Amino acid sequence: MPPASSRSGTAMPQGAEVSSEDGAAGTGALTVTSMGTVLSIRFGGPVGPARRDAARDAIARVFGRWDARFSLYRDDSELSRVNRGELRLTQASVALRDCYALALDWRDRTDGVFTPHRADGVLDLSGVVKALAIDEAGRALSALGQGDWSLNAGGDILVSGDQAPGLDWMAGIADPEDRARSLAVVPLAVPLRAVATSGSAERGDHIWTAVDGGPSPYRQVTVFARDIVTADVLATAIFAGGEATLNRSTETWPVEVLAVPRDGSLLATPGLRA
Repeated sequence: MPPASSRSGTAMPQGAEVSSEDGAAGTGALTVTSMGTVLSIRFGGPVGPARRDAARDAIARVFGRWDARFSLYRDDSELSRVNRGELRLTQASVALRDCYALALDWRDRTDGVFTPHRADGVLDLSGVVKALAIDEAGRALSALGQGDWSLNAGGDILVSGDQAPGLDWMAGIADPEDRARSLAVVPLAVPLRAVATSGSAERGDHIWTAVDGGPSPYRQVTVFARDIVTADVLATAIFAGGEATLNRSTETWPVEVLAVPRDGSLLATPGLRA
């Protein structure tokens, strides 16, 4: 089920590039390119140049480290070495083994719909790695004293605090048929402050279904959750597992789901419809 396994003057880690788009009073987005995606960081208020540089560099280091260890597109990554048989899993780093254990735990919790084991025999941890990197990046921002921020990594979003005093951060959900159009704009209010989307609009049918290996019954699945790992895993699992997994997920976890079936209709759980 790939990839349901299932991403200043300071020198940046290999695999991470940074840039900034400064707005008035330092409110523009900072961007970091790593793990095959672009991470956009926005702040809920003006942030001075030194603090912006510190935030940008911290995020670049976090994503660069995760990419260096887990990328399947880098021959020198630890996970690539494991997959080539050069390094036994039992001899891998604690970080890799812990990530694998987390993926196996989610496999069990989703009745095997989500798995780190691809059909071609490759161990693929991308289904949890990007979310773990986003989570660590958020903690890095908080450690720097930033309280109001939004992290967007290729459409997977984690927020803290407010977009403006008393105003929740908002997530725009793109239409899979027309990425320039929004299906909905949803406030990321406490406690659901993380959102992740899985779909075939940008990468084609790259996630296999759990039943027969055919295309998913959905064009796109977006999950709102309390943490980014749960949101990311369940978005992939529901996309792969269909209605049965969607129903089980909403019964088991405090999440909301916005799904686009193949017929182009829109399915929203009660909390979103309210």
